[in-house]
Amino acid sequence: MLTEEMEIFMEENQAEVKALLWKLCEIPSPSHHEERRAAFIKEWLEMQGAEGVFIDEAKNVIYPYHYEEGVPTALFMAHIDTVFPDMESMGVREEDGKMFSPGVGDDTANVAILMMMAKYVAKYHPKTNGNLIFAANACEEGLGNLKGSRALNSRYGEDLVQVVSFDGYMDSICTRAVGSVRYRVEVRTEGGHSYFNFGKKNALAELSALIQALYQYQVPQDGSKTTYNVGMVKGGTSINTIAQQAEMLYEFRSDNLESMEKVRDYFEETLEKFRKTGLDIRTEIIGERPCGRKGNEDPRQKELAELCRRIITKHYGKEPVFAPSSTDCNIPLSLGIPAATIGLCLGDGEHTREEWIYTESLKPGFAIAADLVSERFVR
Repeated sequence: MLTEEMEIFMEENQAEVKALLWKLCEIPSPSHHEERRAAFIKEWLEMQGAEGVFIDEAKNVIYPYHYEEGVPTALFMAHIDTVFPDMESMGVREEDGKMFSPGVGDDTANVAILMMMAKYVAKYHPKTNGNLIFAANACEEGLGNLKGSRALNSRYGEDLVQVVSFDGYMDSICTRAVGSVRYRVEVRTEGGHSYFNFGKKNALAELSALIQALYQYQVPQDGSKTTYNVGMVKGGTSINTIAQQAEMLYEFRSDNLESMEKVRDYFEETLEKFRKTGLDIRTEIIGERPCGRKGNEDPRQKELAELCRRIITKHYGKEPVFAPSSTDCNIPLSLGIPAATIGLCLGDGEHTREEWIYTESLKPGFAIAADLVSERFVR
């Protein structure tokens, strides 16, 4: 339940949430290149009176409002990276009640509200039940490979009793992790001249046959969801050259560990069959995200999920759905730490340059975050 003090704080700071979001959107922050946004957040938090703010080796901005080793710890986080590679501002505008900017909802709006929660505790110094950590974390997207979340869970893991990631929209809750493994697969052949050496193995043709074989896999029908995808292919030298080299980016995903292991086995067996034909096939894992633990019956996990559902319904006015996803909470969920990913805005177009959010959705999002964080305060 929100205190009167928190209610007043939210009313006084609605305009600042929007202004802060606008400023954040103007600072480019691709995965692995979050330095500028991280520096801005650290400086802004310090200007609000936050003490002990630091940027770790993973480029996470961490505000340990209260931390004592060996004490139960709650971590609230939101990722500062975007999927876009741009190192210059991508622009931001507001039109017809919507704010437009690449990355505005995923995850910049959530970062702005997280920062306001940090501002509140820095200003009013509430007493907490255990430790309370705020983190604007790096490398959630794509080949960021959850680097920031891994570092945070490594730093505080033994003490963590709750992790909440603010990410996405408020109409859903994620408490079930979708794991993934991502590969770069390279095929090499002797190659040669397209006319004089006709008949020699072509790396592009062999890679095409390999892809076709991988796409024969029948995903398990066990109630889980398992997928696979070839997302990029390149190779060859010229129109009149038998390709010596070709490569692809391949991934598989599942919300079930056993299903993940089955598709991995098929992938490895298929590669081995092609190697036996004389092909030089090389693989490199370029990303790996763990599944959550199967059958997690931890009552603390169920309690956190219900708390998030109740608070979102209260302020959003609609019941959120529970949906598995790949988020920063993959790490704590795989470690058996109670965790949930929830959003604090509404919008559409995530991962596109036309992304937008409803500006008014920041108000219930602010209240959801405030109510959830307040649960860690001593009444």
